[in-house]
Amino acid sequence: MTDTAHILVVEDEATQRTMLVDYLTRQGFRATGLSDGAALRRAVQRDEPDLVLLDLGLPGEDGHSLARYLREQHAKVAVIMVTAAGSTVDRIIGLETGADDYIPKPFEPRELLARIKNVLRRAVPATAAVIGSRVPMGRRILDLAQRVLVDPDGVEERLTASEFELLRLFAENPNKPLNREWLLEATSHREAEAFDRAIDLRITRLRRKIEADPAHPDAIRTVRGVGYVFVPPGG
Repeated sequence: MTDTAHILVVEDEATQRTMLVDYLTRQGFRATGLSDGAALRRAVQRDEPDLVLLDLGLPGEDGHSLARYLREQHAKVAVIMVTAAGSTVDRIIGLETGADDYIPKPFEPRELLARIKNVLRRAVPATAAVIGSRVPMGRRILDLAQRVLVDPDGVEERLTASEFELLRLFAENPNKPLNREWLLEATSHREAEAFDRAIDLRITRLRRKIEADPAHPDAIRTVRGVGYVFVPPGG
């Protein structure tokens, strides 16, 4: 990621799009406004951004479909979804499709700025202290330097910023039960709301990637009434 992060603002409402682009530009980002999914697909092919601010209520191809496309084709790109106020279903689906965070409308520009900075901070490459470190996790290996999961045959799968941050925390705290609210605050830099399922959804997604049998996890286990614990192979 360059010093000046590039953000794509995907919003079909022209006034809102212009306002967001102007605000982010004033905050020192390189911001580009786009009106729909087709424009987003063209833009990421030309110049992959650091982050996409993605409105879910787009005409034509909706935000959920576009988020899945970004996760599959451009995994390094961070995604913040903009959802309708109080739309729990949109938030859950958004997190399941791999969004790094979400923000409901209407929102304060300063809150949006804080969320953007937090997501981009999590996307910064690993420090020299962990370069070369590889942590076995379930049926795969977490490469802390490259921020990828590696299969036994060497095939790599990139992780979203939030997925990597969560696995890194587990790697640093093996066999230690971690409180789910603490995990959310540590990886999203925000307090957990009532009935917030963000961590649970991310754990479900990660289990599909590292467990031999996601329905009966061995690597990331549930600790009832607490949260989750990472158990290394053979632990």
